[in-house]
Amino acid sequence: MPETQPEPVAADVRDRLVLSLDTDDLVEALRMARELAPWFGVAKIGMELFSAAGPESVAALSARGWKVLLDLKLHDVPTTIGRTAQVLGALGASYVTLHAQGGAQMLRAAVEGLNAGAERAGVPVPLGVAVTTFTSDDSAPPHILGKRVATAVEGGCLGIVCAASDVAEAKQLAPRILAIVPGIRLSVGADPHPVRASTPEAAVQAGADLLVVGRAVTGAADRCAAAAAVALAVAGS
Repeated sequence: MPETQPEPVAADVRDRLVLSLDTDDLVEALRMARELAPWFGVAKIGMELFSAAGPESVAALSARGWKVLLDLKLHDVPTTIGRTAQVLGALGASYVTLHAQGGAQMLRAAVEGLNAGAERAGVPVPLGVAVTTFTSDDSAPPHILGKRVATAVEGGCLGIVCAASDVAEAKQLAPRILAIVPGIRLSVGADPHPVRASTPEAAVQAGADLLVVGRAVTGAADRCAAAAAVALAVAGS
């Protein structure tokens, strides 16, 4: 029997969906990316895959037409981060995560480094994205989100990573900030981790710009069906 062809997904939906490639095997990551490309337009390379495959992982996915979210959550002294960001800025990623806890000076050094590295390599400048608090952390004091959003803006970041429940407050403080929301689950009660998970519908309604999806799709018995369900939920929200 011929394979069932996936229903077409609008480009604006695909561009909002980030596939989290949480593996240390580049071959497996590329296999998943190929399988799930009809529904996702952005691939997230985290510390696990980058530690295993390095810059080759960014190049391999970019060459296949993917935008790349390089999720390394950079956090160190400004000089070190600035130099590191110059290297990462040249790789061709679309987004690079930094940790807002590092402070405005560190974030500014990272943003400047990303710009310098991209310019030197002749590639588009990746967006520096500041991580506020983890979706696994439900114990952060209430003032932390506002403080870290302000730090992100002061440091020149045009995007943040936050839980869906934090998006509304973050956009009150910085209306034009890009909000990337991880921890997306088709059914929040089905998986207790992370503790501040969200459904696609709730994240979109909260104002999320990009939704990061991992185990809800990559760990599903039928990955394509799960991916299609996520895309349908986003398209209908």
